[in-house]
Formats: sequence, C-alpha cells, structure tokens
Amino acid sequence: MPTHPRLSLIEHFKDLPDPRVRARCDHELIDVLVIALCCLLCGGEGFHDMEDFGHAKKEWFKTFLTLRSGIPTHDTFNRVFAALKPAAFLDCFVRWTQSLRTAAAREIVALDGKALRRALASGQSPRYIVSAWAVGNSLVLGQLKVADKSNEITAVPELLRVLELAGCIVTLDAMGCQKNIAKEIQEADADYVLALKGNQGTAHEEVKTYLDDAVAPPQKPAPRGSRLAARPALAFIQTVEKDHGRLETRRYWQSGDLAWFEDRGEWEGLRSVGMVESVRQVSGQEPTVERRYYLSSLPVDVAQFARAVRGHWGVENSLHWVLDVQCGEDQSRVRAGHAAENLATLRRLALNLLKRERTKKRPSASRRSTRPPERRTA
Repeated sequence: MPTHPRLSLIEHFKDLPDPRVRARCDHELIDVLVIALCCLLCGGEGFHDMEDFGHAKKEWFKTFLTLRSGIPTHDTFNRVFAALKPAAFLDCFVRWTQSLRTAAAREIVALDGKALRRALASGQSPRYIVSAWAVGNSLVLGQLKVADKSNEITAVPELLRVLELAGCIVTLDAMGCQKNIAKEIQEADADYVLALKGNQGTAHEEVKTYLDDAVAPPQKPAPRGSRLAARPALAFIQTVEKDHGRLETRRYWQSGDLAWFEDRGEWEGLRSVGMVESVRQVSGQEPTVERRYYLSSLPVDVAQFARAVRGHWGVENSLHWVLDVQCGEDQSRVRAGHAAENLATLRRLALNLLKRERTKKRPSASRRSTRPPERRTA
C-alpha cells in the first residue's frame, strides 16, 4: 500500500478549490470546513448547529483559524456546501484518509450504497451514497453519490478507480455482481467476493444448483464399483454465535472446481464459488435458514472466504447504522446544490476521526456530545 505524508487535516484541505468569488468572501473556506467538522464531531447535525457551535467555541477557534469576519452564519454554511465541487472535496478526503490508513494484510474493503431518505424535494426519489468501508482500519475510504439504487452499477467502477486497493479483498452485494466490476477490481490488483442473486439469471441458478447438490446428503450409498460421478470436495468451516437469546450457526463452503460453470471465462480472475448457510434460532421460535451464493477471485481458503463474507456486514453495522442512529443522516433535509453529498462526505470524515480517537475505550457515540453547546449571548 502506498504511503502518504501524515499531514494535518487542515494541510490536506487547505488547497481545496473555493467555488466562491474570492473578493466577495467574508470567510476563509478552511474556516467554514473546520467549524462544520468540529460541530459534527460534537453531536451537531445541521447548518444552524454549525453557527451556534462556532459562537460557543469562538475563542478556541481563534487560536488556529483566521475568522477575519467572525463566525459564519448558517446561510453561509449552506451556500458553501451547496457550491463546493464534490469531486474536489472527495479527492482531498481520499488523500487524507490514505494518510491515516495502516497496512493490513488482505484487508476487506466493503462497498455498499445507502439512501439519503429525506434529502429530496417533492416528487424526487431518494439519492444514494456508495461508500467504501475498510473493515480492518475502520475507515471510510471514499464515497460517490448516485441518483438511485440502480446507478450503483455505474458508480462502483468510478469509485474503485480513485481508491488504492492493491492486495485488498473487495466485497459487494448482488447489485455490484457485474462482470465489468470484477474486471475493475482485478485491474486494481485486488480480489473480489461478489454476492450472487437472481439478477444474474442463469449464472445464479448454475452456482446454486451445483453447491446445493454438493452439500446435500446422498440419498443412498453408491453401489460398489459404481461409475456415478464422485461428489465434489468442498472446503468447509462452521461458526456459532450466541447472544441475547439468539443462536446463529453459519456454515461456509467453497469450491475451486469451475469446469461445470458455463460463464467462467467471462468473469475476470474467477477462481472459486462459495455458499453460506445461516441458521438462526430465537428462543420460542422456529429456526430460519438462508443460503447465499458468491463468485470470487480468491483461491480455495474457506477461512479467508468466511472472513470476507462476514466482514462485508461491517459496512452496515459500523457505518450505515452509525450514520443514521448517531449522526442523523436519514433525517437530514439538506438538498440545495451539492450540499447533501458534501455534508455526507463531512459526516464520514467526522466518523473516521471518531474511529481513530482511542484515548478512551468507549463507543463512538459516547465520544460525541449529546448536543452542541448553546450559543453564547452578548
């Protein structure tokens, strides 16, 4: 993994292009960004919170910011984030994140989309943010906005091109299980584990039939000397988790035998297929069983395959859930210009900082204030 200088956050963002007319600006762009970021770190959510937080902490901000015209108003925060070019902001974000990232052998990088459910005008559909979550480092590596869920297919390759993924294992849900995405991941010198569902039609049915048959118990012993095809050898591992009255058993199978798979030549670097069976039992209820199927460029190593599959859910539990429950992203109504996308980037930047703060062994929620300080009166 390439190394980046560990510059301060301000150093990384000081050259971000300012979309405003310089001669008409009362506030430095970096001042606006830093106050906004600190507000989110301390439990604030919107532009009014940013203005109030700035006034509450003005004396502290004056020790390292210019503040030549005092604290920006909430309208100023809104205009700046609406005008700021998301691509330039993302570039600074990615460079800063890479400077924090530490080398992790075969790091799992999970890509998944999340809706901005209330950041829309009447008649609009929710916009989506596709994020790349580095499981081992607990960092958001980057993100891109798309118009709707189906556009994740076009956004994922674009996001892959700006990330440094050499040596990583990239995981995606069924929406990202596309031949061109598998090729992009291989060209980035990374491996993939792609969830396979009905959107791939024949491929899904082939893999499902092969693996279901392979793990099914034989109906009766084959007679001695029988020429029946031998059952394929599958690598296998099982895990059991018990918590709060719930017992979940996960069984993982992986096979490198692909001679039967008609489309194997169309998937760049394909080396194995896998299946996960989850059996969940809650006290007093009937157990539920779910099977999921995967295409992968990984060689047969079922423990590594299991780690990748399990690690993918980190993007839901450690990122999306935190953004909604702790950062209020689902409730944000910000939608003018590029403001929704830029504020989403800022939330992920704040979350990265919270994840790196390890002076106390506490969850990220308790490291933030429950609300920003009250605005000081004159």
